[in-house]
Amino acid sequence: MKSTTVMTENVAELQNRIVELEALVKYYEEQFRLSKHRQFGSSSEKSEYDFGQLSIFNEAEITTDENIAESELIEIEKHYRKAKRSADDRLPEDLPVEIIEYDLPIEKQSCPECGGTLHVMGRETRKELKIIPAQVKVLEHVCKVYACRSCEKKNEHTPIVKADMPASVIKGSFASPEAVAHIMTQKFVMGIPLYRQEQEFLRDGILLSRQTMSNWLMRCAEDWLEPIYERMKACLLKSKVLHADETTLQVLHEPGKTTQSKSYMWLYRTSGDTDRPIVLYEYQPDRRAIRPVEFLRDFKGYLHTDGYDVYHKLPEDIVTVGCWSHVRRKFDEALKVLPEKDRDGSGALRGKRYCDRLFEIERELSSLAPDERYRERQNISKPLIEEFFAWINSLAAVPKTGLGKAAYYALSQRKYLERYLLDGRLEISNNRAERSIKPFVIGRKNWLFANTVKGARVSAMIYSIIETAKENGLNPFTYLAYLLRAAPNLDIPNNCEAVDKLLPWTAPDSCKIARRQ
Repeated sequence: MKSTTVMTENVAELQNRIVELEALVKYYEEQFRLSKHRQFGSSSEKSEYDFGQLSIFNEAEITTDENIAESELIEIEKHYRKAKRSADDRLPEDLPVEIIEYDLPIEKQSCPECGGTLHVMGRETRKELKIIPAQVKVLEHVCKVYACRSCEKKNEHTPIVKADMPASVIKGSFASPEAVAHIMTQKFVMGIPLYRQEQEFLRDGILLSRQTMSNWLMRCAEDWLEPIYERMKACLLKSKVLHADETTLQVLHEPGKTTQSKSYMWLYRTSGDTDRPIVLYEYQPDRRAIRPVEFLRDFKGYLHTDGYDVYHKLPEDIVTVGCWSHVRRKFDEALKVLPEKDRDGSGALRGKRYCDRLFEIERELSSLAPDERYRERQNISKPLIEEFFAWINSLAAVPKTGLGKAAYYALSQRKYLERYLLDGRLEISNNRAERSIKPFVIGRKNWLFANTVKGARVSAMIYSIIETAKENGLNPFTYLAYLLRAAPNLDIPNNCEAVDKLLPWTAPDSCKIARRQ
């Protein structure tokens, strides 16, 4: 009897072990499929399961109607037509035009039939876009100094008067505003590291070392861009709705840290409810909650974030709003780890479609005023969200599976996810911050790291000026050159009004990107 009981217990234990191992194998299979997709698949979250999405390979079959009679074929006369250029290919009207005329030699300007004089009956014209690589030249500033001849002869004191000459961007240096703006734009917009720029200058016969360029960037950022950065920060913190995000940064020489350790670049930006967008980066050595607390000390309002828990530890006068894009991404990953045959009708697909519908509602409400959008969300979005979470609570998903993780994430973030319903100015996702931090992430792939803490902080300032300029429709190079020409001739460290004149939304029209009609 005893041996039978022991055997039964052993069988039960083995069966439980088999169930555990099967679940573990299923988990590893899911992780393998997800890893394979991340490595080789598309990064887009769209799929053939999305609403209203048609396959590009069977479009003809989908749009075919067999009940419509086939049209008769009509033979037309053969003719030729000029190929149309893409609608996006257009030459700006304000570009300078260089005209090159081609004429017959004098001896050929007679009729080949009767010998009479030929006259111009028309012109054939073709246009070409001519691109001239960056031109480099030396500007020699000559300041005339005047003295009085009469005083030189009669008086002991001779007055000397100098002509007005603009201050240099760096005293004692041959740096020009345009040169510094070009180097900044090449690195922080185009992602070209200083050593590559050094090689490019060398090919043009210019010996300009990366160390000199680095010194120029440091000096100009600290002297002229930092006051503008601080003023933009003060304006940012007066907003009622902000977005935040963060990403890693490697700093080679950072006190108390190894070369391989991670530092962070934090991002804060305005939402879509302003006509003066601001994007600010801030370097910090870590990712602790104290960092956003310190930066947002003077801010009161709504803050869009991802699910990182440090944002949930902010003061009570900052209301953290969650991101539905992250929820949708979790269900999308849960869908992708399933075998193809199991995807249709799966819980992962249903969860993803709930999220898709919420985003579709937001697109439909995008043209409404905030108050109207708030009312429509209460009528349409709120019941759908309640239905979504009721469905999640009814799931019996295994915790370590893709669906289980997606369901757990949605439930743990519910309080923050529902908050976008509180105000019509709020957004359903934190995609605005993710788009703004992307230029830094792309640039980091090229220049890889910052050498020093000072360099990381300078990079944060320059990125902030450039991305804010882009958000305000400015050409980054033109705006930076304008700043570096104007700032040295203004008392910007002690004059807020002077700084306000240099902010992106007060920049002259010459800094703006021409919008094509």
